[in-house]
Formats: sequence, structure tokens, C-alpha cells
Amino acid sequence: MASRPTDLAEIDGFCDALWLEDGLAKATLASYRSDLGRLAQWLAEHGHEPLLDLRETTLTAFIAHLARQTKATSQARYLATLRRFFRWQLGRGRIVADPTLKLANPSRPSRLPKVMSEKQVEALLDAPDLDTPLGLRDRAMLETLYATGLRVSELVHLRLHEISLADGVLRALGKGSKERLVPLGQLAIDWITRYLHEGRPAILHGQQSDALFVTARGGPMTRQAFWQLIKRYALLAGIAPEKLSPHVLRHAFATHLLNHGADLRVVQLLLGHADISTTQIYTHVARERLKSLHATHHPRG
Repeated sequence: MASRPTDLAEIDGFCDALWLEDGLAKATLASYRSDLGRLAQWLAEHGHEPLLDLRETTLTAFIAHLARQTKATSQARYLATLRRFFRWQLGRGRIVADPTLKLANPSRPSRLPKVMSEKQVEALLDAPDLDTPLGLRDRAMLETLYATGLRVSELVHLRLHEISLADGVLRALGKGSKERLVPLGQLAIDWITRYLHEGRPAILHGQQSDALFVTARGGPMTRQAFWQLIKRYALLAGIAPEKLSPHVLRHAFATHLLNHGADLRVVQLLLGHADISTTQIYTHVARERLKSLHATHHPRG
């Protein structure tokens, strides 16, 4: 049975408002729309009340239904979506009570990010063939990713005007269209410079493009293509491909910064996390470093 048109209209209104008010990314809005649409369809299929009349008991039944089909991480995401939707409706006087108020988050095991050692990162960075223009491009991309901790989508969407080699910074456009300046580091600057002089012109063959990292066809690099590249270089570097992704290299950036003394809030800014709680997953790294410092420098360590 299809969702009620009135419920779908409420979902559309909510997502449109978030786009106008908060400038959320398309992927985030699509996730909200999908989660709320699933609830609306379930309500219609089981003859329950409309979305804005939702009772706490009905919502509890839906969460129980989710628990039988999804992991705790997915349930937590659904709950976050529902809380935002109903609090938004409550703030506008569309409902008199928030049915999510007493719902507890599902317990889930803490999951630490996969971490590459600095030796593994060096092997990965050395994998591209520097005698080819594409190899120079790939080395520059890997160096940039490791030097900045960019999301892969931020990396492949970089434009020439968004990078200043003279100042040693780039401008990243992150989630919710939020911009941040990220330092590059001298090695990344050197490799990007070499790619721009020796690699990019040879790849483009006279074609014009404002993308920083281009393909053999002259277009911008895609997330999917870079994903495949990094898997291929993992094999060459002696790293299991299933253990490596662009996001793992982002984790390596954060972890190695902390290992070398960076503050957690600095890492938060560099990663583009809106909330420090998102960066808290790295507190285990900071904690282990503090233990090591204590053991090394304290007289009774």
C-alpha cells in the first residue's frame, strides 16, 4: 500500500525547509526523505494514524519492526531523522507533543576506524608510476588526501581556483556547502606543482578544464574512479584492498596528527566536523598517546 499523499506532502515540506534554512547537502536530504518515507509507508500499510498524529506506542512498534530488519547503527540514524522531523513540526505548532521524546538510542558496540600505519601510507604513496602523467596525477591526489584529510567527494571536486600553492592552502567545500581552509604541507605542494607542470597538460592534450584532477578524457575525476585507483595501489603497496578506501586514508590523517601531538579540536576543524562529538571516535588515539607520554616522562611512569 502506498503512503498517504498528506504524509508525503509533510515530508516534502520538511525537506524543502531544511534545504532553505540549513543548506543541507542533497545526500543528507535524500536520507531524511527515505527514512521518513519508510515510516509513512509502514503507517499506511498497517492502518495506523497519519504522520502528524503519530502516537508514542505506534512509533515504538515501528522501532521494534526496524530492530528486526536493520543494524543498531541504521536504527540510530532513523531515530535521529525522526527526532529532527517531529521537533521541527513541534516548533511550528503543527503537533502538540513530540512522540520521540522518550525513545532511547539502540545500544551499539563502539567501532574504531581502520587505521593505516605510517609505513603503510608511505608504501601507498610510492605506488603510482611517476614516469606517466596519470601516475603523477595519482601521486598528487594521494599526497593531497593524506596531507589534508579531505573527504573523497571534496578531493575530486577541487577546482584550480580553490587551491593556492603560494599560500599553501586549499578551500574545501564540505557537507552542507560549508567551506573551510585546509593547509597542504610542503610535500603535497611539491607533488601538486609537479603534476600541474608535467602531468595535467599531458593528460588534457589541449582540452580546457577547471577541475584540478582530471581524467584521460579531460573530465574531472569521479569518486568511483578514485575508489578503484586506491584499491589498485593498495595491491601494489602490499595492503589488502578490502582494508583500504579513501576514508581509511582520511582516518590515517587524523590518527597520525594526534600521534604527533595535534589537539583534538584542531583535528575537528581540519576534518570539517561540525560537532566535536563526531571527532570523539579518535579519543582512543589521544588517550594512548597521553599514556605513552606519561610512561616516558613521569618519574614513576
